[in-house]
Amino acid sequence: MKTLSIVWAVVGLMLIGGCDQTPQAQSTQSKSMANVVGTTSANQDDLAFTPIVPGYKFEFPRDHLAHNNFRQEWWYLTANLTTETGEQLGAQWTQFRVALKPTDLQTIAPQVTDATPKSESTWATQQLYLAHSALTSSNAHLAHEKWSRRHSEFAEVKLDPYQIRLDNWHWQSETNALFPATLTVENPDFSYQLKLNSQAPLQYQGANGYSLKSRDGQVASYYYSQPFIEISGEINRNGKMERVTGQGWLDREWSSQFLTKTQQGWDWFALRLNDGSTLMLFQLRDQSPAESAKNAPISAFYSARRMFADGTGRNINSTDNPNDIQMTPLQWQHTVNGDYPVSWQVKIPSENIDITITPLNPNSAMPLSTPYWEGPVQLSGSHTGTGYMELTGY
Repeated sequence: MKTLSIVWAVVGLMLIGGCDQTPQAQSTQSKSMANVVGTTSANQDDLAFTPIVPGYKFEFPRDHLAHNNFRQEWWYLTANLTTETGEQLGAQWTQFRVALKPTDLQTIAPQVTDATPKSESTWATQQLYLAHSALTSSNAHLAHEKWSRRHSEFAEVKLDPYQIRLDNWHWQSETNALFPATLTVENPDFSYQLKLNSQAPLQYQGANGYSLKSRDGQVASYYYSQPFIEISGEINRNGKMERVTGQGWLDREWSSQFLTKTQQGWDWFALRLNDGSTLMLFQLRDQSPAESAKNAPISAFYSARRMFADGTGRNINSTDNPNDIQMTPLQWQHTVNGDYPVSWQVKIPSENIDITITPLNPNSAMPLSTPYWEGPVQLSGSHTGTGYMELTGY
């Protein structure tokens, strides 16, 4: 589950800059993304995007691909890694897709001929891709961003075999299935090449993949996960290669809706417990200006799922039991992006869970076009373990 404010920023950029320029022009425009966050409003074509409704029938490999007639989606991997010397690390990669217009309103770029008017361009598209990557240790947090229009030379998602690509960041499967696969990310100050494999069934969040995001049911997404991924590979930090092993978590989510007008942001957790189960947990915060103080009670929509490697799981929803998910921030950290609650106490009585979540590195703010906090965490209390946390809207 990724922050929709990131996608919102991309939509703003598309509205400001258009989608028919060269890659050089795109690079210049990317510098202006930070200036459009929070300044855009819904496009008049919103209602023409495919709606999210209960009862969707997932099909694969179709649903591993892009869903161009939905407003936005993402492919999102987090990994808790260990080096050969025992150092704990976190790696994160996300590729976003955003549509400016629904498919049936898009203009297909024409083939270039001698008669093609100069105003038409083979670069014309209504699909934009954005990608984030990060590598986190206890004393460093490195993050980068790339973006591109959809084009077979630069950014796309395709089969034969399955591939997710933006420039030199790419997920490459051996077949049309998700796994086995290799994730490659190359940056000036860090890179990684991770081999990914999983034999576990996919997990469907919410009601068979229909994941509500508001109490009134007006916002939802299609959402599936693979929280049981075995990882091996290597990282390179400032020219030094190190071998790593660990466990990963993939989230796939798409929708045509943004948050409600009153929802400020969310706190999302992907947790791996020492009993072999995993826990996806989020709260969508609903605050008025009067509730903006750090210690004020937060009105929120909660959702969670306890998952097991055999494919079974249990949904935990605050709508059914308002007191069954309790989340309390314990410690705030001042970062380059502002203040974030980086340590939490989480109680879920129905699951006998009472844990404290602490960050590997409190300074894991992502200073990108849209600022947020994201990094690896450690667990103590009723369960121990590791995981990932994302904090937005602060």
